[in-house]
Amino acid sequence: MEFCQCRRTSLAPTINGLVDCEPWNLAEWSPRFVDMATGAPGWWDTRAAALWDNEALYVAFRVEEPFVRADLTERDSLIFQENDVELFIDGGDCYYELEVNARNTLYEVFFVWKDSPLPERPEYDPRRRNALTFAGDYDRRPESFWRGTHPRGPRWAYLDWDFPGLRSAVHIDGTLNDDTDIDRGWSVTLALPWAGMKELANGRALPPEPGDEWRMFFGRFQKLESAGKEVQPHPAWCWTPHGVYDTHMPERFTRVRFVG
Repeated sequence: MEFCQCRRTSLAPTINGLVDCEPWNLAEWSPRFVDMATGAPGWWDTRAAALWDNEALYVAFRVEEPFVRADLTERDSLIFQENDVELFIDGGDCYYELEVNARNTLYEVFFVWKDSPLPERPEYDPRRRNALTFAGDYDRRPESFWRGTHPRGPRWAYLDWDFPGLRSAVHIDGTLNDDTDIDRGWSVTLALPWAGMKELANGRALPPEPGDEWRMFFGRFQKLESAGKEVQPHPAWCWTPHGVYDTHMPERFTRVRFVG
């Protein structure tokens, strides 16, 4: 499936991490996630779905994992260093990143392209905010440090940005951090109010109109060891492959089509 069919729901999901219930059983779930670079099937099953109503966008992940692990508990810890699921929302001149681990610990960043007019506004002045320059997943390589790995170049990463009204929950089908038994996995439910998406809408209707399309990234990163050594880079699986190991490519995010 090349796009996410985001169906309108008359029943707002309860944000409790459970996905085997209404209205998630009425959502159109993704195929099994594939390797972000190669497009090969992920080693363990991962799927996502999205719903919407006049109040919010709702996103769910279903994650197969035989040994559910999560250690980080402090908000905005570097969740990507362990197992997580990730949601990105493209907003044209900006985009949003959210990461969640099995403890429901969140990591959020708001990215603004440096060639956009947004950094000229006082609320996005990087000198007044906890902002870093960022040029892509491989921006520390000498050949790409200044120009970045994306044709559009570098962007500002605002680490102090929290999505207004965001709600999240995790349900674990197994025992966390206990490898003496085999788990089924974990699931995540999210609610992102449209009221917090003014910049991401980029002039589009809020809430969206049926037929509108946005781009979003639905992904999973897995920390694994082989022969006692951590596999690097961490395996990355997602709904729509990017062709390269780089999450920060909004033009390759999954097309999300809002339907009534």
